[in-house]
Amino acid sequence: MGCKKSNNQGDNSLADLKSRGVFVLGLDDAFPPLGFRNDDNEIVGYDIDLAKEVSSRLGVQFKAQPIDWDAKEMELNTGKIDCIWNGFTITADRENALSFTTPYLNNAQVLVVRTDSNIKQLSDMKGKIVGLQSGSSAQEAVDGNESFSSSVKEKVLFEDNISALNDLDIGGVQGIVMDSVVANYSIVQTRKPFSIISEPLSNEAYGVAFRKSDVLLRDEVQKILIEMQKDGTVTKISNKWFGRDISVISSK
Repeated sequence: MGCKKSNNQGDNSLADLKSRGVFVLGLDDAFPPLGFRNDDNEIVGYDIDLAKEVSSRLGVQFKAQPIDWDAKEMELNTGKIDCIWNGFTITADRENALSFTTPYLNNAQVLVVRTDSNIKQLSDMKGKIVGLQSGSSAQEAVDGNESFSSSVKEKVLFEDNISALNDLDIGGVQGIVMDSVVANYSIVQTRKPFSIISEPLSNEAYGVAFRKSDVLLRDEVQKILIEMQKDGTVTKISNKWFGRDISVISSK
């Protein structure tokens, strides 16, 4: 996936970034543990730590730029940000429009329910209300699963997963489809009575996305990520956020 070598004559993306001196990362700032605001309103997370180190090795400053996730591709293509790096799922359609690194984390779209509910498998959501983040791969996973999508009573779209989980907590929806990485972290951190249904709606992988023309910048970021994996930096960051190394960065 992604990171295909090509003839890049006329691609000034890497030189332009170094000339500007700032690497601007576009993100949803309510997506723990990849990118979110801590109690001091600082944007932190696994992806943020990776990107800060990449920026340092590029010799530029780092800037986290919150964006409307529904308009993420537009924010990138109009030049407001340099990349989308925040649990961004690699799909065939997105690869046609953007330049992705190879995957750095594996993920799945899963159903989160209240532990005290009678929902034990996907089919138990028949006639019930499911919530999901607007413009997310969760929305694509639900729409792509015809049997699940047609069985639910209603699909409610939320601006972010935190809002969706809060609605699940008060019983507004009976289930949330979301990223397993985020779901597991949120359940541990909040200690709310949520469970993850073992049957996933889809399996996927995260990559860093750049403009289609910005291949040289994409390749340089990929090269640095591989170096960070080899020298133990990625393992250290992964242990900080997940308690173990779950990275899938490789040179392949």
